[in-house]
Amino acid sequence: MKIKVLSFALLFCCSSAFAQNVRINWWNPQSAAFPVIEGRAWQGKDLKNPYDRLPAKAEKTVREAVWGLSNQSSGLMIRFRSNSPEIKVRYTVGGGHALPHMPATGVSGVDLYAISSDGEARWAAGKYAFGDTITYNFRGLAGNDNYHKKGREYRLFLPLYNNVKWLEIGTPEGTEFTALPVRPDQPIVVYGTSIAQGACASRPGMAWTSILSRKMDRPLINLAFSGNGRLEKEVVELVNEIDAKVFILDCLPNLTIRPGSELAVTAEEVRSRILTSVKSIREKHPATPIVLAEHAGYTDEELNPQSKNFYQEVNEILKNAFAQLKSEGIENLYLISKKDFNQDIETTVDGTHQTDLGMMRYAEGYEKHLRNVLHEYTGEASTTKPIIQLRELNNYDWEARHLAVLEHNKKSSPEVVVIGNSITHFWGGLPKGPRAVGEESWNKTFGKSSVNMGYGWDRIENVLWRIYHGELDGFNAKQIVVNIGTNNLHLNTDAEIVEGWKLLISALKYRQPKAKITFSGIYPRRAQEQRVVLLNEQLAQLAGQENIGFIDPGKVFLDKEGKIDEALFGDGLHPNAKGYELLGNAIKSAVK
Repeated sequence: MKIKVLSFALLFCCSSAFAQNVRINWWNPQSAAFPVIEGRAWQGKDLKNPYDRLPAKAEKTVREAVWGLSNQSSGLMIRFRSNSPEIKVRYTVGGGHALPHMPATGVSGVDLYAISSDGEARWAAGKYAFGDTITYNFRGLAGNDNYHKKGREYRLFLPLYNNVKWLEIGTPEGTEFTALPVRPDQPIVVYGTSIAQGACASRPGMAWTSILSRKMDRPLINLAFSGNGRLEKEVVELVNEIDAKVFILDCLPNLTIRPGSELAVTAEEVRSRILTSVKSIREKHPATPIVLAEHAGYTDEELNPQSKNFYQEVNEILKNAFAQLKSEGIENLYLISKKDFNQDIETTVDGTHQTDLGMMRYAEGYEKHLRNVLHEYTGEASTTKPIIQLRELNNYDWEARHLAVLEHNKKSSPEVVVIGNSITHFWGGLPKGPRAVGEESWNKTFGKSSVNMGYGWDRIENVLWRIYHGELDGFNAKQIVVNIGTNNLHLNTDAEIVEGWKLLISALKYRQPKAKITFSGIYPRRAQEQRVVLLNEQLAQLAGQENIGFIDPGKVFLDKEGKIDEALFGDGLHPNAKGYELLGNAIKSAVK
């Protein structure tokens, strides 16, 4: 027995020594050649400190309390890719680690989320130590999601209530690490109070703003200042500098009417600030949606009549101001009511600040409304949930292609848009893919004023994400041709595929109302020919109901027995040059 114990001890010591001998490569975001800290509108030389949320010039214009809170890194996030089984983070902060009502993991901690190759969010549990230097160690991170060995994307959320002085991310030598740039999407911009800043989430990823950012998969700029979200002119002017997807004003918890308090306001002042803020934003941003949020209430309100009166009073002021703004012709203005945040006696720490459950309900309330405001709808089936993917990183970079498509559309304003998966991707046209098997037939079919929006391994839900994230914005197409769904066959029922098509058609119509939209039936594939025939019949019926075009050019790939003609394919799915030529001729004759 003693021998076994000794052997185990020796083994443990050897393992520990090995772990200590592994060299860690450390990366500091401040060393990046491009912006990598997401969650703010100002970068680089505009900032006084590297992890500030407001620009340096704001120190002279906003109140001292607002400036101090803007040094706290709430809402900031860093993206990177790695295939490492272990990721380390070390950093220092400028303030105390915890608050009486909020743990150190939320006040001063970081939070690591992963994105699988199929685009699904994962959460990484880390071992942490809070000292002069705070350390997090994330171990046991499985490698490749069964697609490739290039790893996955990670998103590191920074502390909610502390200022980061310096930070480094480390991975073992020999593993891959790639910093990712700030996403170019227009952000959701939130101007709010301590609740929006993150009190009292247990960790940064559980702030409702962080949850909402993940749910909408869109950058979010958190301009919430604990106790100081007061719709002040100086802050609104800074908000106005941002090219936002939507503005959210959630400041009523800091505007309750409490005579005698340090920052007391009157009912008329609250009303005036609401009207002035909305009109100021609308003047600078004529079409951007503005969302006003009611006070979500206090969870002791049934025992404390004063608490109930505080929020009811300002909510009534907001509703009256909203009605006035609408009557004055302010469009694209929305109101979220208290009940939509679904708070109850279980959702706060102290009657005011949310637990993780309260934060989740906040985010769910916002998501419900923003999907309507932004026309980014979802459904129950996986085919109706917009999502990214990174399944072919060993062949091409999905995110880089998305950026290339956005840039191509901006420069060329294509007349013909061709949307699809790898069959479209590898055909030809611009932006160029990793190969072009039928370049000549592409040009004959779609012409030079076309854009190839085909992505290898894409499914319906991936196309939906791309449409929601700008690939049809900023230009007017004459013709849109879509072929998508073959990569859903092994995962989804025919009914789910039809449901995905239906939502995608709606998204296309909204963003390109003048374009002629034609959906192509799913192309036949080996051993699934009969299923595809029956499914295409349902898709043709859907196209009729939605009043769009439908073609079935994939029939050119079938022989007399209804099986695919293997001579036209390289692998039973992707056509060769002859196959693309036949497909192009069939599409050209069908789409007029």
